[in-house]
Amino acid sequence: MNVLNSIVITVITLVSCTKNPTAIAPVASMNNQDTIKAVTNDSINYLALGDSYTIGEAVAQKDSYPYQLKDLLNLNSLKVGSPTIIATTGWTTDNLINAIANSGIGNKKFDFVTLLIGVNDQFQHLSQDNYKTKFTQVLNAAINFAKGDTSRVFVLSIPDYGVTPFAGGNDASIGPQIDQFNAINKEISIKAGVHYLDITGISRQAATNPALIASDGLHPSGAMYTDWIELLGPMVVSRLKAN
Repeated sequence: MNVLNSIVITVITLVSCTKNPTAIAPVASMNNQDTIKAVTNDSINYLALGDSYTIGEAVAQKDSYPYQLKDLLNLNSLKVGSPTIIATTGWTTDNLINAIANSGIGNKKFDFVTLLIGVNDQFQHLSQDNYKTKFTQVLNAAINFAKGDTSRVFVLSIPDYGVTPFAGGNDASIGPQIDQFNAINKEISIKAGVHYLDITGISRQAATNPALIASDGLHPSGAMYTDWIELLGPMVVSRLKAN
């Protein structure tokens, strides 16, 4: 993985420079203003927690899954403003926990929350025991942001980047590890009573469909995020319209 580590640092550095600085925090920045994209004063507040998959690295902001979700909800007569996003490329669960603690929005409540975190724990060879502890912690934070209502929290599984060109044919080793990390977040999510959406299978379709991969050869394209939203959207719409 030494070569892959070197490549990923280069790709992340180059791609991160092209993103809108008001939308995400640079990897080295942890201050409140850079980390948080402010939500507008609409009736439904949405918080998205995660990493590069949440900010939509290498795609336009409108094509990221939180913004596609927002647009879908508005099409379903649910007035949702721009999501509040706590996410940056390269973040592990530890980084996300620290960012939440320093975000300045600890007492703010949201109408629903999405959470996708863990790929960098696997990539950086952090222990699964650490991930189990820290994912539990960040999920509890998500539930707290959702006013303690577990039905308003939506966890997405970790995509399998092993099938992308970026992985250099290491899918046989990366895929099983991603499955192990997903087994952890799924068990914790189900036990907590939150919604859990497995999008890993969709991510693996990129092995035979290059249109599902962004220009960096690593992250999902807008088309893949659309496939996620076709599953996630109805779950969120159903819950928000249940009130």
